[in-house]
Amino acid sequence: MMRRLLRGALAAAGAMVFAGASLAQSGAVGGNELQSINVAQQAGAVVVKLGLKQPLAEVPTSFSVANPARVAIDLPATTNAVGRNSQSFNEGGLRSVNFVQTPERMRVVLNLNQVMKHDLRIESDALLITLVPMQVDAAPAQQVTHFAPERVAVGHAIRDIGFRRGKDGEARITVDLSDAGTGIDIRQAGSSLLVDFARTALPEHLRRRMDVTDFATPVTSYAATQQGETARLSIVPKGLWEHNAYQTDTQFVIEVRPVVENPNKLVQGSRGGYQGEKLSLNFQNVDVRRLLQVIGEFTGMNVVVSDTVGGNLTLILKDVPWDQALDIILQQRGLDMRKNGNVILIAPRDEIAAKEKLEFESRQQIGDLEPLRSESFQLNYHKATAVFDFLKNKDQTILSKRGSVIVDERTNKLFVHDTPGRLDDLRRLIAEIDIPVRQVMIEARIVEAADSFSKDLGVRLGIGKATNHGISGGTLDNSEDGIPRITNAYNVNLPATPRSGSAGTLAFTLFNSAQTQFLGLEVSALEADGRGKVVSSPRVVTADQIEAIIEQGVEIPYQQATASGATSVSFKKANLSLKVKPHITPDGKITLSVDVNKDTPNTRVQSGVIAIDTKHVKTEVLVENGGTVVIGGIYQQELRESMSRIPVLGEIPYLGWLFRNTQRVDDKSELLVFITPRIISEAMAIR
Repeated sequence: MMRRLLRGALAAAGAMVFAGASLAQSGAVGGNELQSINVAQQAGAVVVKLGLKQPLAEVPTSFSVANPARVAIDLPATTNAVGRNSQSFNEGGLRSVNFVQTPERMRVVLNLNQVMKHDLRIESDALLITLVPMQVDAAPAQQVTHFAPERVAVGHAIRDIGFRRGKDGEARITVDLSDAGTGIDIRQAGSSLLVDFARTALPEHLRRRMDVTDFATPVTSYAATQQGETARLSIVPKGLWEHNAYQTDTQFVIEVRPVVENPNKLVQGSRGGYQGEKLSLNFQNVDVRRLLQVIGEFTGMNVVVSDTVGGNLTLILKDVPWDQALDIILQQRGLDMRKNGNVILIAPRDEIAAKEKLEFESRQQIGDLEPLRSESFQLNYHKATAVFDFLKNKDQTILSKRGSVIVDERTNKLFVHDTPGRLDDLRRLIAEIDIPVRQVMIEARIVEAADSFSKDLGVRLGIGKATNHGISGGTLDNSEDGIPRITNAYNVNLPATPRSGSAGTLAFTLFNSAQTQFLGLEVSALEADGRGKVVSSPRVVTADQIEAIIEQGVEIPYQQATASGATSVSFKKANLSLKVKPHITPDGKITLSVDVNKDTPNTRVQSGVIAIDTKHVKTEVLVENGGTVVIGGIYQQELRESMSRIPVLGEIPYLGWLFRNTQRVDDKSELLVFITPRIISEAMAIR
């Protein structure tokens, strides 16, 4: 804990600033003076010589900090006569030297590039500081993120490694693991990102280095190697970037996304909050300008403070990110800052606002006086007339007040006359909108299934008696042989009446030996079972956000009376049609506005016009690319049982079936409409 506090205080001021002590300017009360400083390299070591006005009585106290690597020497009762508070050397491992003055002493802080041992020796009126490079075991190691601890103490394996570019330009590296219990550590080593898979075997065909520069992501290359029992994935990004990792079952994904530099943000990155290195500050009634200088020295950034910044501030902070500490100071004193590269400008808010306003007004005046230039723009995929109409709109802000535009529809070109800056803006706009429109193929499947069943049963029964005058209850047919026969002698006439087709009949006749009395019975029955399926599959290809229609069918003519009383022939459509308008969302899904119509002519005719059976669905759905969705369905079942019988006789048990007719119907039908959209890629279009 003490070491962390010491590191924060030394990093902030290059020295430990004690509570209650105020900073003094060069020339504070003291008997000795630091007059010169010289640096030289000897046999791999760096020798710093401090020239003093008077020899030191004893070797001064000193201490070192490993991170950041610094050495501090306290010279008692000594003032700074060098004329500056810091000096850069870049000799060996020595980067720069800072001088911090207090009333009791002067602290000399050596800022190092690496951890070095130091040795002090007095030589006449000089102090010699020898710096020798060393490896410090106690130096804090690079930060390692234990993404996933190993849960199973057995060997693991990597099955595959893939790379792809995300929709926002991020690099996405996927690692297919043999099991979900693999231990994973992530750390940053210099400008590279290392991912270690503990106790994991990497197959020989995956041990390779891949150059992925052509994917236009922050990652230029990655390499997979075997380090003993550990499989290592080394990722080499470029520019400003940040990473994010997640795991789903056996698939581990690490994303490296670009960071757009925000000039008004001290620490770059998309994560919220303060992210600067932590420090501890303890100042009592300190000058604000000096406090800002301390933060600038800690961060290594150049700080420019306006002359109007002044006043004192008491500040006690412990383990606070430096960007948060700076924000607190600015808020307390009503200040604001602007960042440009590694330079921070700090001034009162009103002063910065006035300066920016003046700068904007100057730019506007320059634009009004800037010479005009002409340039032609060739549009490949967008209509030049549409862009022309936009630029001619009085509310547009692309062209200046002096700009003009002409369109040539034949060559699909725009000719623009405006300032160079406005031409650059228009060029960027056209580059954004003049791109090929993605196309979508929409396939619909309309499935109609029918299952019908009917059962009909009927009876015809007749009793007759032959006499000299004919047959009582029937009709006598005298054939050539003179024998009378009954042709129609049915007193009960309830035959089967099927919906279609002819019923089967079973008939027999009983008569006496004299053929004078007859009993005729005819049983008719029909059982029909039918199944059918009709599949219609229209498909159409259209551009994004463009409505398409495809239809197939017949137009039925019919006569229609006109206002004058004459007749004319009109047509009525009975078509299978698909009307659809797709919209491709930014995440690769498809929103469809669908209108499907399935019409079939009916056999019924009313007033000379054929009836049409219509099946229609209209809706709007969101579907994944290549996915199938059911947008509508109709299920219909008809159950009907009817009976016709002779009163009283048809109700007699068992014998009643001779005097009745029965019909049973069970019909089922179902209609389903499926939609499948697919985004057509360039490879699909070529095939």
